[in-house]
Amino acid sequence: MAYALQQLINGVTLGMIYGLIAVGYTMVYGIIGMINFAHGDVFMIGAFVSLVSLLGLAALGVSAVPLALGLTLLGAVAISALYGWAIERLAYRPLRGSFRLAPLISAIGMSIALENYVQVVQGARVKPLAPVVPGGLTLMTEGSFAVQLGWMQVVIVVVTLAVLALFTWLVTKTPLGRAMRACEQDLKMAALLGIDTDRTISLTFVIGAALAAVAGLLFLLYYGSIDFFVGFIAGVKAFTAAVLGGVGSLPGAVLGGLLIGLIETIWSAYFSVQYKDVAAFSILAVALIFMPTGLLGRADVEKV
Repeated sequence: MAYALQQLINGVTLGMIYGLIAVGYTMVYGIIGMINFAHGDVFMIGAFVSLVSLLGLAALGVSAVPLALGLTLLGAVAISALYGWAIERLAYRPLRGSFRLAPLISAIGMSIALENYVQVVQGARVKPLAPVVPGGLTLMTEGSFAVQLGWMQVVIVVVTLAVLALFTWLVTKTPLGRAMRACEQDLKMAALLGIDTDRTISLTFVIGAALAAVAGLLFLLYYGSIDFFVGFIAGVKAFTAAVLGGVGSLPGAVLGGLLIGLIETIWSAYFSVQYKDVAAFSILAVALIFMPTGLLGRADVEKV
């Protein structure tokens, strides 16, 4: 019982990170109907910017952890948002009227370019980080096994829920959110009604990149190490979460992230850890057989 509870806590923590990344995938798909395969690498860049920022602030003598994390978060969000804007301008906007495969190929090329760029700049070695938010609570003890709830896990859950609540308010209550929803329903009609669709799409990429930066910082603080390839792995998992939850559904992206996180941790605990990815993708395949649009996705209605 105690071991299962520990894996549940670990799974929810990992799932929250996947959910944050998956929201970026589902936002872009909801508006322009295409998957931004460079999104995982924006997450990776956010993690590296966070690492450089934390080490730089420590070298400058900034010892207050909340101040250091706040400054790091602002810097990571700003720089990652700039990358998201650049990806939209370079890889998507010039090809928006082309055949649907062209932006996909362009996004994959952008992903490879970002991975190699970071590898050249930062090197291929794993970059470690000492624990920034150590400690935690012991929830229960069963024999010699103690169920731990780390403060970093609490921070991840609280920050993720706060960011998602803020984003939900932005989408549902603000003019930008109404413009995003209008573009999602009908891009051409939204443009005819006076909505600046180019600006709305660019801001969607920027917001998605900002969410990926938050996830990158949380991932770095939780695991304490990153490398240039971490964006591909996390990106594939988050994309899987978005598909499982229903691409285009924001609640579905979060639900899918939680499920993927739980599947990974529970499988790793009771079965061979080498096959945890196989388990996640197999469950995705089985789920899509019975629910092709995902758990919370909507069937596309073709306009004629």
